[in-house]
Amino acid sequence: MKKFLINREISWLHFNARVLQEAKDEHNPLLERLRFIGIYSNNRDEFFRVRVATLRRLRKLKKDKPEFLAYDPAKILNDIRLIIKEQEETYMATYLEIAEQLKDHDIHLIDDQNLSEDMGKAVVRYFRESVHPHLFPIMLSGLSDLNNLKDNSIYLALVMRNSQDLIPENYALVKVPTSRVSRFFLLPESNGKTNVMLLDDVIRYNLGEIFLPFGYDSFEAYSLKFTRDAELDIDNDISKSFIEIMAESLKQRKKGVPVRFIYDEDMPETLLNKLLKKFRVSKNDIMISGWKYHNFRDFMDFPKIGSKELYADDLPPLRHPDLPPYKSIFGVIRQKDIMLHYPYQSFSHLIDLLREASLDPKVRSIKMTLYRAARDSKVINALVNAARNGKSVTVFLELQARFDEKANIQWTEKLHEEGVKVIKTIPGLKVHSKLLLIRRKEEGKNVYYSNITTGNFNESTARVYADDSLFTADERIGVEVSKMFQLFETPYAPPDFQELVISPSNMRKHFIKLLSAEISNAKAGKEASVILKLNSLVDGKLVAKLYQASNAGVKIQIICRGICVLIPGLPGKSENIEVISIVDRFLEHSRVYIFANGGKPLYYISSADWMVRNLDHRFEVTTPVKDKQIQQELYDMLQIQLRDNCKARLPNREIVNQYKSREKGTALVRSQLVIYEYLKKKSLLGQG
Repeated sequence: MKKFLINREISWLHFNARVLQEAKDEHNPLLERLRFIGIYSNNRDEFFRVRVATLRRLRKLKKDKPEFLAYDPAKILNDIRLIIKEQEETYMATYLEIAEQLKDHDIHLIDDQNLSEDMGKAVVRYFRESVHPHLFPIMLSGLSDLNNLKDNSIYLALVMRNSQDLIPENYALVKVPTSRVSRFFLLPESNGKTNVMLLDDVIRYNLGEIFLPFGYDSFEAYSLKFTRDAELDIDNDISKSFIEIMAESLKQRKKGVPVRFIYDEDMPETLLNKLLKKFRVSKNDIMISGWKYHNFRDFMDFPKIGSKELYADDLPPLRHPDLPPYKSIFGVIRQKDIMLHYPYQSFSHLIDLLREASLDPKVRSIKMTLYRAARDSKVINALVNAARNGKSVTVFLELQARFDEKANIQWTEKLHEEGVKVIKTIPGLKVHSKLLLIRRKEEGKNVYYSNITTGNFNESTARVYADDSLFTADERIGVEVSKMFQLFETPYAPPDFQELVISPSNMRKHFIKLLSAEISNAKAGKEASVILKLNSLVDGKLVAKLYQASNAGVKIQIICRGICVLIPGLPGKSENIEVISIVDRFLEHSRVYIFANGGKPLYYISSADWMVRNLDHRFEVTTPVKDKQIQQELYDMLQIQLRDNCKARLPNREIVNQYKSREKGTALVRSQLVIYEYLKKKSLLGQG
């Protein structure tokens, strides 16, 4: 079976290459291309912090217990290094190309070497007023170990001299304070030109302001950064609360083993060797020579400058046609199921529902899971307001959401203070399901209003992530959502579920059963097909079942944005499987599963990808979608995506990430724009 699978880490690198393709794509506006440079960089940082870190741990385990692993982590690490090196060349060439083209729009990315006298004065003034107060240089001789340096931050390694040799040469490190000061300094406009300078270069230009008082007047500055292992080692001390354990683990993350050391390729060998010796870093696979600039993720927040043509067309979120303003949302959902499609439709409908629930005297309780909340979360503020209004509010807030642990600990404390019941996190078993349950007393009976969604309850990401969100008053689903919250409090006594499909209990079995039914239908000559839309397809058992279904004649169409270990089009193995990946301005995040079921199609949306971690180590929820209109809407949207011939790529083929070809005479289909117009038309018809 191994030879019919792509390694998951290599597949992820292919996904990030698709992000880089968006930065290269000249059909995209220039500043959108620059944003994709930032996304690519941010993705790669996280890949090293998590996946490369895990492989390095496994490599050590493989040495100690060679029989433990079926694959060689050392080989994969070497493959990763080669791919990253190749991508790095494309990445930097793309950035330089974008920077050059921005000049045609009077936007100039300048450094410390080409400033006019007036520019220099402006840079010095800005440095003194806004930057210098945040700089705390470290003399290299006084630095004891690497733990004193912050993960994924930019440092300038300095060689300092006195031009008359009055004092010995010395070395220092200066952290570029991007958490305190914008990475980008906009100089005063000159002759209609906008000049943008990176904070790194502002500091380079002003090193004399820091060190002249100490007798140094000649400086060389070379950038570097570390990436640390971000996997948390969770203490199992039962005398501590889980919040205490997580807080201590987060402190340990700051001291994680380095998994990458990036340094300016122009750095002198003498300085590099001093740094390696000081930090006890060996010249192995964690060292990467690079350019003078790091952390291009900051370009995701590049200043809003320049003309409209530099940006993607604005696509303001639409109102759902059945949710007009000033009308009770409960009244609408009581009559019919509603599905919102973010970011095409407005997340404010959910905020309006929570606001209505907090004020409605008939509402008795609100229960919600939270995985990643926005920085200034309106969702949490609405829950707090509901508690203040006397509603019983319960929240499961996942403390183990990677890189959001600290924020979620703080939110937990705030919710406690406001009288919200916070269900304890379950160590080692993440709650990744996205659930909202509102219990309302109507004519003496409890009526449940449920919201089950594929993405986080986060108004910030809902403007960028494409997700599907079901609102229903179906009593059977409401009762089972209530059971889920019981399960979070007593995870080792799972109740029976008839409507919802749950992991880690039965989700894989359920999908294998559905695929088996498609195989039987294909053999019986009945309609047999599957459409899967998901972020990642990794689970070996489900991939094997998909191969089996393909061989039986089941038509399988897969839209997989990220990792996909399955190889389509293999003779005698996957000839009936089509896989596309769409990367565009919105992050394709929804999971939608459709099974033909012999002519009586079954529709599902889910919080879960087909990965081992989702199916075996997380609480996930897949819900059936029963409303015929919503089913048709989902089908139409998936068909639009399957016809995409602008942003759809063909992963895991001979030519990796080749764009899907457009047949002669067919119209261009950029699916995200077509879906927006599709939903906009529905919205206008509803308003009419």
